Amino acid sequence: MRFRILFSFLLLSIFNHLNAFAQQKLKTENVILITLDGLRWRELFTGADADLIRDKDYVDDRDALKTLYWDEDPQVRRQKLLPFIWSTLATQGQLYGNRHHQNLVNLRNQHRFSYPGYNEILTGFADDERINSNDKNDNPNRTVLEFINEQKGFRKKVAAFGSWDVFPFIINAKRSGLPVNAGFASVEGPQLTDREKFLNQLQTQIPSPWGSVRLDAFTHHYALEYLKKNSPRVMYIAYGETDDFAHDGHYDAYLKSAHQTDAFIKDLWTWLQRSPRYKNKTTLLITTDHGRGNGNGSWRNHGANVAEADQTWFMVMGPDTPAFGEMKQPQQHYTNQLAKTLAAFLGINYMADRPVGEVINGVIPTQTISANK
Repeated sequence: MRFRILFSFLLLSIFNHLNAFAQQKLKTENVILITLDGLRWRELFTGADADLIRDKDYVDDRDALKTLYWDEDPQVRRQKLLPFIWSTLATQGQLYGNRHHQNLVNLRNQHRFSYPGYNEILTGFADDERINSNDKNDNPNRTVLEFINEQKGFRKKVAAFGSWDVFPFIINAKRSGLPVNAGFASVEGPQLTDREKFLNQLQTQIPSPWGSVRLDAFTHHYALEYLKKNSPRVMYIAYGETDDFAHDGHYDAYLKSAHQTDAFIKDLWTWLQRSPRYKNKTTLLITTDHGRGNGNGSWRNHGANVAEADQTWFMVMGPDTPAFGEMKQPQQHYTNQLAKTLAAFLGINYMADRPVGEVINGVIPTQTISANK
């Protein structure tokens, strides 16, 4: 009996030693999650849609838009639309969701609109019964951001910035205590930088076309300033314009917003790679909250009754992710896998009060995931 106890103790010690050694090999110390609200996989992987560019109901100046983003070759089109993603992330990271190659990413939730989509991304599971509207109700589910913030070494090192004013409720800022700047909220605090003061002033002077979503430039620059000043280990940046321009039927603005967001991500990555705190220690995880329809009219919409609204995508780039580029083999992944994957990059085994999606195979060595404290 004593021998069995000693042997079990020895095995446990060896396992803990090997696990600690594996964790030391993980290079990621920080993760930045980025979402582009309602950006279709079609534009991501094939660029501008010819039928929509030709439609005068959706485009004011078709010739000008074609000059910016059109080419007969879909690979050239996507490069023109999203140059940073296809020049840098596609060569240094991994992209999933090109359904032309049967590389599939889908939602698990049945509602296929924003709040349920963001809940699925951030919690790792669909909650169709309780998360069934975009109303400003505090999320009863604990997100992976809140979970990470409770782990040793991460307290007060997690923050979120979003263009949509519902994010404080999705993340449940009141319960979690996480700093969430979203909608038209100004940055507050006793030691604001000159840039933050300017952004606060400018935000009140430039009207947004929408009552609940601010322009993404404010979200981007607020987030970047927070990075410079506070050095968080986990940040969530949620851009929102693409979905609202699509709902409005402005395909030209939808494309231009996607192009500008690509430039924002380049700006962010460039700064990260110049910072000793983040260079070669940071992983980007980029995705969308839902898909949208295809074809005249339906491209503007999403929801339970809209075909393709459950079709999403994601991409990963960082020091621990092999540079496989665009994934072209048939696979099936789900949005609910992102929360556990995000935590895994930090060596954390994320768990919730119900089953969550598994870590995405191939983007991270799974042996680096530790048990929670």
